[in-house]
Amino acid sequence: MKDRGNKVREWFPLIIITGLVALAVLRFDSLLAIISQGLVMVKPFLIGASLAFVINLPMEYIEDKLLVKLPQKLEKSKRTLSIILSLVFFSAIIAFVVMTVIPQMARTLTSLGQKIPVFFDNLLVQAEILLEDNPQALEYIKSLEYNRINWDSVIDKTVQFLKNGVGSLLASTVNVAGNVLGGLVNGVIAFIFSIYILTQKEKLKDQLGRILKAYVKEKKRERMKYIALLLYRNFSRFLTGQCIEAVILGVLFIVVMTISGMPYAFMIGVLIGFTALIPIVGAFIGCFVGAFMILVEDPVRAIAFLIMFLIIQQIEGNLIYPKVVGNSVGLPSLWVLLAVTLGSSMFGVIGMLVFIPLFSTGYTLLKEDVNKKNNEGGK
Repeated sequence: MKDRGNKVREWFPLIIITGLVALAVLRFDSLLAIISQGLVMVKPFLIGASLAFVINLPMEYIEDKLLVKLPQKLEKSKRTLSIILSLVFFSAIIAFVVMTVIPQMARTLTSLGQKIPVFFDNLLVQAEILLEDNPQALEYIKSLEYNRINWDSVIDKTVQFLKNGVGSLLASTVNVAGNVLGGLVNGVIAFIFSIYILTQKEKLKDQLGRILKAYVKEKKRERMKYIALLLYRNFSRFLTGQCIEAVILGVLFIVVMTISGMPYAFMIGVLIGFTALIPIVGAFIGCFVGAFMILVEDPVRAIAFLIMFLIIQQIEGNLIYPKVVGNSVGLPSLWVLLAVTLGSSMFGVIGMLVFIPLFSTGYTLLKEDVNKKNNEGGK
């Protein structure tokens, strides 16, 4: 009877797991809905934890290096001062980029608005010259003149919209306002949560250690500690290297564009450096904006800029990036692409930055386990 009871206790976890798997398979749609809802609920806290990690990098340097000789009276305020200075540092970077890029973009768009009518006038004149032997084609070109507006039709469509479209527009406005408000609330929650983590990180670490000591065996605790240290190393090295690499790339573009006489050299260099923080696609976003702005001034130089961008990207990808970031992430290109895709779809830009070192940690652990199993099998 006692043996039967022992067997039941041994088989009970397996029975429970089998039942849960079967339930998940049979009600897969419901399971996905629950997981999706759960992700929505914890998303602000995950973003807050990621934000805390990013802020913690300059905060530790400020606390350990810059405020090391703080007067005794202010010793208790060291952490608060470090957090404030870190937030000021990030705010200054964002403000610098915005103040450098946005005014120039506004001037470019204004210039573009002035040049488009002139461009179409010149295009129409050239078309008339080329097609003066073809009256029908010339008449069709004239009918496409950009400033010919049928005001009766515009008024009729406006009245029709006021009759039928205001309700749907109002509903859409309410939905957009709700999404914006929800995003602001989640952002505030994430920020407050990140500040709480930063101010209480030693206490949280101690509490977590005591919980693990109470419920987890020593061997497993050591394994968890190793994984945590690996995560921290991958995250810190990746983010630090990514920032240094972005600065080098931005400065490189400023120098090369200035020497070659390209317009908007400083602004485009700052923009490319800032967007290069986004893995894989970031620098290309800056390239697209820069090429568009140069195109307004001089189409030939825009083509030269694209060629220059491709050359600098090759130099940066093959020489600078491996030296700066090195093999600290150690993630194959396919895994990087998968990490960026999943991270961006779930958590946006922050997800792209977080998922690469996260996948790198998983890849390292998997590689170590595979090598260990192969060595044991070989013996």
